[in-house]
Amino acid sequence: MQVKGKKISVIGAKRSGMAAAVLLSARGASVFVSELAQLSGDEKTLLSGLGIDYEEGGHTGRLCDADLVVVSPGIPRESDVVRMVLWKGIPLFSEIEAASWFCRAKMAGITGTDGKTTTATLLHCIAEEDGRTRGYTAVSAGNIGVPFSAVVPSLAPDDLAIIELSSYQLEGCTSFHPVVSVITNITPDHLDRYHGDIREYAKAKYRIYRQQQQTDALCYNVDDPLLREHFCNGAGAYPFRLIPFGIGEDAVRHASGEAFSFDGSFILHWKDGIPYPVVAAEEFLKNSFRGRHNIYNVLAATAAAFSLGIDREALRVTLSGFPGVEHRQEFVRSLDGVDWINDSKATNVNALFQALNAVPGRLVLIAGGRDKGNDYSGLVDVVRSKVAAIVAIGESREKICRAFEGITRTLRAGTLEDAVDLARKTACCGDTVLFSPGCASFDMFANFEERGRLFKHLTLELKL
Repeated sequence: MQVKGKKISVIGAKRSGMAAAVLLSARGASVFVSELAQLSGDEKTLLSGLGIDYEEGGHTGRLCDADLVVVSPGIPRESDVVRMVLWKGIPLFSEIEAASWFCRAKMAGITGTDGKTTTATLLHCIAEEDGRTRGYTAVSAGNIGVPFSAVVPSLAPDDLAIIELSSYQLEGCTSFHPVVSVITNITPDHLDRYHGDIREYAKAKYRIYRQQQQTDALCYNVDDPLLREHFCNGAGAYPFRLIPFGIGEDAVRHASGEAFSFDGSFILHWKDGIPYPVVAAEEFLKNSFRGRHNIYNVLAATAAAFSLGIDREALRVTLSGFPGVEHRQEFVRSLDGVDWINDSKATNVNALFQALNAVPGRLVLIAGGRDKGNDYSGLVDVVRSKVAAIVAIGESREKICRAFEGITRTLRAGTLEDAVDLARKTACCGDTVLFSPGCASFDMFANFEERGRLFKHLTLELKL
């Protein structure tokens, strides 16, 4: 996309929007930023210093005086401002799409409902290890926290950008072209944004591969029913290589060439029906990979690494020393015989379900936040068998309490501080306090990172 001399409006001035504005301005565009909230002093100074005009405290028709518009991922397509842009027929793109126009490096894209942060982080660590010996730089960006627009200027053609992608970010992508893409799974999430239809949500995820070509690869979880139906029924219709991964033999049965599986002892790389051991389970089955879902994360990262031509030794070294991901089943401390686990990254019911199954023993669960159309019925059996009490917080606390009344003890807390206090009073020696909200953070916090950091701070402040 040639942007020099074009008028471009950027909707949203948080991390992604600001990074896109800076990048587009540097490439010669005349940029205008429109923010619903008030800008901070630092944000105003940055924009003014670059000669970027802006408005704050609301969106006006001025943003439609543009050749194209870039929208931040947190702004839904159904919002009035986006509808206004679309009604006027102005081309609308995501920040990921805009950044990709200027990316000289290879791109690997990772999406899915759960596991994409761990998979992206793990793949980044593997690529960093490989890059140290081969002389290239690997960066991690996107939904993982660092805007893609912020890292693009520093990348060279031999480098690798590993981009975690939400459905929101993919909605505005048209020419984005990863050489390797990964779909970890698709389970109900953000259904409030997709009219309660999981297939509409899945269609947004599938945009990750729309520009992939014959020399590219897509790695997908064949054990996920929706993905298996989607890819196995139309395998011949895709120009790129389809590489399934899974636990057991399904991955092999559905493979046309390559596949990756886990047999309990090894990650196996299948080529033309022949299994080749890649890494032994003892190398990675430890605390940072606790739980069945983390085996899928290892499989996804392994499949992507092989597709990128990364050396197997870099994979083995990284898997044996990977520390895990902050806010994802992260051990915080042990106090009075009680372990405290921060799983603030669990923003949907499936992630909460995974945490409940992965953490051993009896639990006191802190859950709640902004509900996204959640259905808690699938948690009833595991809650009945493992959860001694639920401390519910946020906008969804009444819904959570109603869902589990009569199944376990339910408590209500007005703040996270109150929830931590109640959890400590409730937990007994040998229990685990699990903070796994199963909901979005936006009712009480700016993001799940802020929520997780506060939980860790409150937990570490508890006195013996």
